[in-house]
Amino acid sequence: MTSSDFPLFDRTVDDDPDPAPLAARLRPGTLDDVLGQDEIVGPGTALRDAIASDRVPSMLLWGPPGSGKTTIARIVAGSTRAAFVPLSAVLAGVADLREAIRAAEERRALERRRTIVFIDEIHRFNRAQQDALLPHVERGAIVLIGATTENPSFAVNAALLSRLHVYRLRPLGLDAILAILRRALSAPSGAPAVEFSEDAINAIANRAFGDARRALNTFEVVSAFCRSQGLGRVTIDVLRSAEEAPTYRHDRSQDAHYDLASALIKSLRGSDPDASTYYLARALEAGEDPLFLLRRLLIFASEDVGLADPAAVQRIVALDRAFRRIGLPEGVLPLTQATLYLALAPKSNSVLTTYDAAREEVKRSGPLEVPLRLRNAPTGPMKEWGYGDGYRYPHDEPNGVAVGERYLPEVIAGRRFYAPGDNPIEKRAAERLRRLGIRSSDGTPDPPECGG
Repeated sequence: MTSSDFPLFDRTVDDDPDPAPLAARLRPGTLDDVLGQDEIVGPGTALRDAIASDRVPSMLLWGPPGSGKTTIARIVAGSTRAAFVPLSAVLAGVADLREAIRAAEERRALERRRTIVFIDEIHRFNRAQQDALLPHVERGAIVLIGATTENPSFAVNAALLSRLHVYRLRPLGLDAILAILRRALSAPSGAPAVEFSEDAINAIANRAFGDARRALNTFEVVSAFCRSQGLGRVTIDVLRSAEEAPTYRHDRSQDAHYDLASALIKSLRGSDPDASTYYLARALEAGEDPLFLLRRLLIFASEDVGLADPAAVQRIVALDRAFRRIGLPEGVLPLTQATLYLALAPKSNSVLTTYDAAREEVKRSGPLEVPLRLRNAPTGPMKEWGYGDGYRYPHDEPNGVAVGERYLPEVIAGRRFYAPGDNPIEKRAAERLRRLGIRSSDGTPDPPECGG
């Protein structure tokens, strides 16, 4: 097998007038050289054994950029006796898939040889393209290896996903990134050597955020900058001059978007102002839409603060208006104020639980008849039919309450949906309901107390 068998992987320093990036030149060639993914390809793991014995199953390599997905695919390509056909989901279409599958079936029939099809960024294939793979994976005509940075639950068809082993690669740990950078320090480059201070190496590793490719690209850019300036040593100050501003892995429609939003809401719910502000800053610095965050905060004000602080909704609406008038960058101030207010506010989810309970009753009992006494009677015939008969007008009764009156349909009379939260405001409201005879501790109306 030669490099022509898998053209996506055949560019090297020797056959390219422009040297390959450092990350490509230092790409591990064996599983022993892969760092930071021992849970997936370390000694004794199922995938390592499968690669060593050339029994690679159809699988999906899921992980963030620079975690080793393509590296593992290259190692499979270099070790398997099967034909290896790489495709890029960005460039390939259904016609390319069909041709690869046709060749695989022919190879299987004539040579009794398997075909492994590697599809990089498989999440970019649409449903029709993924469906085209399904029957061939199912009957074993091809072994499929897909690579994706996106959550496969959203990005891959359920039917196809169920036929793949999913291996989740994590962002590389700091120790792994440092080891990779030390490899780069000792790798021959053909250019004058540049020294790196320990602080500079640690800073590059920390700013890589688990992405080996990012770390090596930064190392390469800073080395070239240092040489161009006639400097022989990279320090923190040189690094600041040469390195671009950090970027953060984020996608407004995928995992990072939902993960940060979820962490923000859960931190607010847990009344942790520090974590709440941290996740707010994470989202904003990654480029999240501030209006999305404000919508989430407004929902939270009703869902999780609710009647424990009824003014919370008004305050967040006011801060939302302030943000829209100010805009960024100063708009982070009302956004942070809203976040801190909600984190520090007392919490009650009785608004949510009350509606959920009422909705479940509606689904269970169906469209029950509204009691006649509660119906409007705008016409003479409707009055004759009894619409509105017996209705007690609360304002005409003591304390403005028609004690003993029932408003629910008779079939579910006495049912409770609202359970007061354990906070001062709702405790006072519950006591008022009890005192006025609207509710008692067991859910049945009580007569009002004397002088109530």
